[in-house]
Amino acid sequence: MKTNKFLKIALGLMVIFTVASCVQDDDYTVPSSMGDEENTNLNNLIANGTEITMAELKAKYLTEPDPGDNSAVLIDLNDYIKGYVSSSDRTGNFFKEFFIQDSPTNPTIAIKVLVNEVDTYNQFNFGREVYVSLKDLYVGEERIENGVITIGGGTETDQYGTTVTSLGRIQTNSHVFRSPTTEEMTPLNLSFSEINGGLVGVFVQVDNAEFADDLNGKRYFDPSQDFDTHRTLQACAGFGYSTFQLETSSFSTFRDYLLPTGNGSIAAVVNKTYDGSSLVLALNSTDDVAMEGTRCTPLNIDDFTLVLDEDFQAAVNNTNFDFPGWTNFSEEGSRVWREKTFSGNGYIEFSTFGSGDAVNIAWTVTPGIDMSTLDNAFVNFEAAQHHLDSPENTLEIFISSDFDGSDVLGATWEPVSANLPTQANSWYEFVNSGLIDISDYFGTIYLAFKVTGSGTDETLDGAYQIDNYKILAN
Repeated sequence: MKTNKFLKIALGLMVIFTVASCVQDDDYTVPSSMGDEENTNLNNLIANGTEITMAELKAKYLTEPDPGDNSAVLIDLNDYIKGYVSSSDRTGNFFKEFFIQDSPTNPTIAIKVLVNEVDTYNQFNFGREVYVSLKDLYVGEERIENGVITIGGGTETDQYGTTVTSLGRIQTNSHVFRSPTTEEMTPLNLSFSEINGGLVGVFVQVDNAEFADDLNGKRYFDPSQDFDTHRTLQACAGFGYSTFQLETSSFSTFRDYLLPTGNGSIAAVVNKTYDGSSLVLALNSTDDVAMEGTRCTPLNIDDFTLVLDEDFQAAVNNTNFDFPGWTNFSEEGSRVWREKTFSGNGYIEFSTFGSGDAVNIAWTVTPGIDMSTLDNAFVNFEAAQHHLDSPENTLEIFISSDFDGSDVLGATWEPVSANLPTQANSWYEFVNSGLIDISDYFGTIYLAFKVTGSGTDETLDGAYQIDNYKILAN
């Protein structure tokens, strides 16, 4: 009897040891070789399914016959998408979800996969090549009108509309397959102003960034808040700063880490706030923050000579913009740029809201500047947005040296890069453009502001504002 009892105990210990040995160790290494069943399922999917792009998948939702009801769409074809895991819940900053982007380098788009399980990094590790079999799954929003297109396993409906719900474990096992490949993920290098809603889920990097001056001594998470904390990131842009918000979950393992005080780079995933109202960055790990350099200092306007200075203080509220030397032109639709004032500040604005036009395109062109008398010359202005819901509702900047003062469409216009407001900026928050170098141009040059939108599409009926247009030289 004693021998049998001893054998049972020994056998039990062996079972415990065997089970424990199968659990991943602290290296969290994901095996490169998949199980036979997963390999077979993946091979069958590739052999018999049809690969579509993430853009095509999103279009199945965005072109839903009645998008006003926010209905999720059932995928009934044997389609699949391929992507690379761009987010990680290893530090707790993501929860029951992961993003996949279309390429490990130079990505253009990403999509969220909603799963009913935690610690997904053990299976869907950062950089893992993943295939999603879409048949019988849904694509839509997890929360009504948050704008984050998501793959889900089911739907639920309330008085506001229909949203997708998580894939159950069985659905995940039968629809989401890993390949043996884990790629090195190269973050897409952008400025804060270049981050837009079309990049939600993409792993990006911003250089020359730092946390705002008033955050010295603060931590990633504010203990007075319940769920998420936003910390302001900034980068020098001309005479001021461009800004963006970093969002940290109360469940993250780095919540109590002190914010770095230097300048450098940050790599993170583009995401949205819970209600979808603003773009944010979300860290996979603080290992992706390298801010040990000297903090930046905006340029001092006193170091420059002011050649032209238009502050729009002569604006007459709610009238068509008609300042001397400026051109106000509607390429399509009934709207033109308008003069505006608010709290004693004058500016100009183009809004498509309520125009009734399917397409609105309007230009305003600055007075000409004779470059023959200038050596080092720069343009600087401030711009703001409100009710901006889509990156397709655009503000573009152009420059021309052959504009005749009246024929806007007959001129040759060259696009110009500038720091411009996006959905990530608060409404009515004026953003400094940075210095636009025009020193290499000859003759008389003109700068143009062009807005494209719609008065019938609610996602394209936002507005842009321009203020404090300057030409400077040094």
